[in-house]
Amino acid sequence: MDMYELTVPQLELALRNLDGWLTRAVAHADTKQVPHDQLLSARLAPDQYSFIRQIQTACDNAKLIPSRLAGKPAPSHPDTEKTFEQLHARIATVLDYLRTFVREELADAERKIVLPWMTDGQHMIAKDYVTQFGLPNFYFHVVTAYSILRHEGVPLGKNDFLGQIAIRR
Repeated sequence: MDMYELTVPQLELALRNLDGWLTRAVAHADTKQVPHDQLLSARLAPDQYSFIRQIQTACDNAKLIPSRLAGKPAPSHPDTEKTFEQLHARIATVLDYLRTFVREELADAERKIVLPWMTDGQHMIAKDYVTQFGLPNFYFHVVTAYSILRHEGVPLGKNDFLGQIAIRR
């Protein structure tokens, strides 16, 4: 299992898609005279994160997945974003960080991954972390951000979510 190929390019693609949705959300808000704050604070349910927090959490997951696989600390982001421009910048920062990883750093599919909430020697091995927790958790926040925008009327479709896919002859 190539841990690099399974993670870094997929995280980059989803973040680039997410960044494009931000641009579409601004255009929608400006055209329909919807206050930007309405979209930024929107949520699907009272106990779910707001749109801003979904983006921040997706970005955190995107940087933490390869960092944990490489066994190195991820950069810290203070979650102070309040505007679409600041969210664009957060995504750009994470994309830049993802470009620092090389395949060899993520090669150990058996590396022990200890998550902050684990206790008493609990851990996951890298391949299980990626497939059972890391990527599903990342995509949970990405799809929730997408769903919030759709719920708020931003014209996004399935192809906007999927982004560019590798079709070959």
